[in-house]
Amino acid sequence: MSFTIKNALVATEDSYATVDVQIRDGKIAAIAPELEAVGTIVDGANKLLLPGFFNAHTHSSEMWQRGIMSVLPLELWLAELYDFAPLDTEQVYLSALGTAVETLLSGGTSVVDHLVLIPGLELETIATAVRAYREVGIRAFVAPLIQDESMTAGIPSGESAQTHEPYFRSTAATLELIAEAVRQFHRPDEGVEILVAPTGIQLCTDALFSGCIELSSRYNLCRHSHLLETKAQAKLAQEKYGCTAVEHLSRIGYLSDRTTLAHCVHLTDDDIAILARTGSTVVHNPLSNLRLGSGIAPILKYRQAGVNVTFGCDGASSNDSQDLLEAIKIGSILHNVTDLDYQHWITPRQSVEMASLGGAKGLNLGEQLGSLTVGKKADLVLYDLRNLSLLPRTDPIGLLVLGRPTNVVDSAWVNGKQIVAHGQVTTINVNNLRQELFNLSRWDTQRKSPTVAQIEAHYRQVMGLL
Repeated sequence: MSFTIKNALVATEDSYATVDVQIRDGKIAAIAPELEAVGTIVDGANKLLLPGFFNAHTHSSEMWQRGIMSVLPLELWLAELYDFAPLDTEQVYLSALGTAVETLLSGGTSVVDHLVLIPGLELETIATAVRAYREVGIRAFVAPLIQDESMTAGIPSGESAQTHEPYFRSTAATLELIAEAVRQFHRPDEGVEILVAPTGIQLCTDALFSGCIELSSRYNLCRHSHLLETKAQAKLAQEKYGCTAVEHLSRIGYLSDRTTLAHCVHLTDDDIAILARTGSTVVHNPLSNLRLGSGIAPILKYRQAGVNVTFGCDGASSNDSQDLLEAIKIGSILHNVTDLDYQHWITPRQSVEMASLGGAKGLNLGEQLGSLTVGKKADLVLYDLRNLSLLPRTDPIGLLVLGRPTNVVDSAWVNGKQIVAHGQVTTINVNNLRQELFNLSRWDTQRKSPTVAQIEAHYRQVMGLL
C-alpha cells in the first residue's frame, strides 16, 4: 500500500507542475518535486494525475436495457422499463461489474448505485452488487432504491380522480429491509457504504421519508433521492403538498449536507436558496435529462447560489452509457446556451473539481477524498497524455473535459490499491465479463405493452398534450 508516483503532471492554481507523490498506507503522504521514493515506483512521466471522479448517480442494473428503450418522457419510459422481465441476481452481478469497469475507465473511482431491487430477493440483490463492487475494488455507495406507492401514483391526477393499487411491500417492512442492509453491508472502512434512498416524492410517502431520516441519523448514513426531474413531478408536488417538493422536503427534515439529489431540473429560485441553506448537493445528469426530454437543470444558478454540484451518468437505459467523461463534458458546456454571461460558464478545471471534490462533499467525505491533498485517501487516476485524443500538448485538463478522450486512463487506485494498470482493470477478467454479457443478452427490439399505453393516455391528458 506504499508507492511513489514519479514525475506526474498535476494542476496548480493556474498552471501545471511536475511532481512526485508518495502514498503510504493508502493515503497521500507527500507531494513535491524529486521526493525520495518509497515502496514501488510508478512512472508518471507524460501523464496527468487527478483525484478520482464520482459517478454520483446511476442504476447499475439498467445496463440490460440500454440502447433498446423507446424515445419517451420519464413517466412513460419508466412504465416501459418496469414492463421488462424481472432481473435475476446473475444479471445484477454482471451489470454491477460492467458499471464499475466503465466508470473506472472514464476516470471514476467511486460510484453511487441507486440500486433497483428484485422483489422478494432484496437483500440478495444488495449482497450481489456489493460482491461485484468489492471484486473490482471501486469505492461503492449502494443506495437501495425504495418506494411505498405504486407506479401510477407518480403521475399527477389533474382533474380526474385516480385510485392506485397499494404497493406490494409496507412502509415498515421497507424500512426494516434497509436497516438490515445496513447491518449486513455498511462497511465504510472497507469502501462500501449503504445510503438511504427513497426514489422520490412521486412514489414515496412522508412516512417513508421520515423513516429514512431516522435511519440516517441512527446509523450516520448519507441520503439520496431523485428530485424534480420532470414537469410532471413539479405538478404532482403541488397536488400532494400545496407547495414545491423542495419546500416540503425541507420542512420534514430530509435535506442536509449529506443529502444528494439527482436531476433537480424544475426548481424555483426559492428552492435553490433552500438547497444552499441546507447544504444539499445536486447531482447533474445531463445525458438522461436530454434523452428523456426532462429539461436542462439550472446548474449555473445553483453554482452562483453556492449549491454544491457534481455529476452522474444515471442508469444505462436512460443514458445508454456509463462514460463519466462524456457526462462531465455535456454537463459543462450545455449551460453555455442557458446564460449569455460567459463569466458564469463552467471552465474545465471547475468541471474537474465538481466531479471530484463536489462528489466527495455530497457524501460527507470532503475531508477525506476529492483532491490531491496530503492526508487524503489515495483515490487517484493517471491519464496518458500521449494518447492521440489528448494531443497535441495544449491544456491537458481542457482536452480531457472538452475533447472526446478515449482509452486515456492509464492507472487508477482506490484507497491506495491499484485496480487499473496500463489501461486495463487488473482485479477481474474483463474479457470474461464481455462474453457473459453477450451470452446472457440477445438482439431485440422494444415493444409497447397495454400497461404503457394505458398510462400514456392519462399522462397525455394531464400534461395537456391532447
